[in-house]
Amino acid sequence: MQAAYNPGLWQAFFSAQIGASAALTGLIFVAVSINLGMIMGQKWRVTRAAKALLALAGVLLASTLCLVPVQHAWILGTELTVLGGLLWIGATGSQRAASHENPHLTERQRVLQSILTQLSAIPFPAAGVSLLFGWGGGLYWLVAGVICAFIAALTDGWVLLSEISR
Repeated sequence: MQAAYNPGLWQAFFSAQIGASAALTGLIFVAVSINLGMIMGQKWRVTRAAKALLALAGVLLASTLCLVPVQHAWILGTELTVLGGLLWIGATGSQRAASHENPHLTERQRVLQSILTQLSAIPFPAAGVSLLFGWGGGLYWLVAGVICAFIAALTDGWVLLSEISR
């Protein structure tokens, strides 16, 4: 079995992602908690915070699923497809709400945020579908998804914290 379709060969990678995503989720959660009154005051801040937490939770959940021992690739593929679909729906909805409600965004910023949101969500169901069919990159899709999810969540977190000062 090729490495792309064998989750057992990816244990170190997914263990690292669980730790990193849990730590970043905690930091974003604390930052949101500290500034909760100001964040709750504007809908775009709430949805942007939700999107950041969703991206990190997606990495955490996908990595956890990939660490389940002796799991058939088709089962993991199904789980990642369902999880990825839910992540995509949540991220896309949050992104649309956040970008349409924020009066400070330019059209260029809206487009860039939308692209980053899609890049952080689409690789998760793509990995699942690839595992189901046994071709197309397998778990390597999650590498791209994890990197983009971290970038998206950190960008959202930074914007939330810096926009509060405005």
